Amino acid sequence: MNCIIIDDEIPAIEELSYFVTNFSSIKILDKFDDSIKALEYVQNNAVDVIFLDISMPKLDGITFSRVINTLKDKPIIVFISAYREHALEAFEVSAFDYILKPYSEDRIVDTLKKLENYNTITKCNNDRITLWKNEKLVVLSISEICYCRANEHEVLIYTKEEEFKTNSSISDFHKKLPQNNFFKCHRSYIVNLDKIKEIIPWFNNTYLLRLQDVEEEVPVSRHNISKFKQIMGI
Repeated sequence: MNCIIIDDEIPAIEELSYFVTNFSSIKILDKFDDSIKALEYVQNNAVDVIFLDISMPKLDGITFSRVINTLKDKPIIVFISAYREHALEAFEVSAFDYILKPYSEDRIVDTLKKLENYNTITKCNNDRITLWKNEKLVVLSISEICYCRANEHEVLIYTKEEEFKTNSSISDFHKKLPQNNFFKCHRSYIVNLDKIKEIIPWFNNTYLLRLQDVEEEVPVSRHNISKFKQIMGI
């Protein structure tokens, strides 16, 4: 895994570089105090992680991340900021984490560990997916997944007997799954179409889905109801 660091304060860059170098196996490709130059670099080089200061001149961190999110292979964004008030906006653009200045060693080391373990998804190959659980990699048949649910800044993945977690956004996780079998039926839910047992009419002409092997009912939002009906032949 590799990264770049973007901050207009050189001492902050050097301090973060120290932590990355000494407390992780992440390789630092480059460091930037100019976000425009950093954007040009990312558009022309393979970068896994970007440590990004929100309060940047020329191109602020939030705008920068919106551009990054349009890339086919977009890097993970870890925001760094002296201000708490940008946190919500940061996670709205699918930030992996949000670290406050001045840096706390424990906080940074924890984030670096999560990045190295990133991510529940390390591989998706044909009908198998490799997931992290309890510091171990578990090889799981994709067909075992019943549904997935967004939970704040992570996704919970449910099988008949187990629960896994990923720090990915639910939209990004959905892209990793076979589109013919997994439908994003709600902004917070992905359902395995092969696991649907019953379709229950709900309020406002929506549905609740009862699945095989699990108790929780999965909603279909109004926004997705037409496509769901088409898929299910309703």
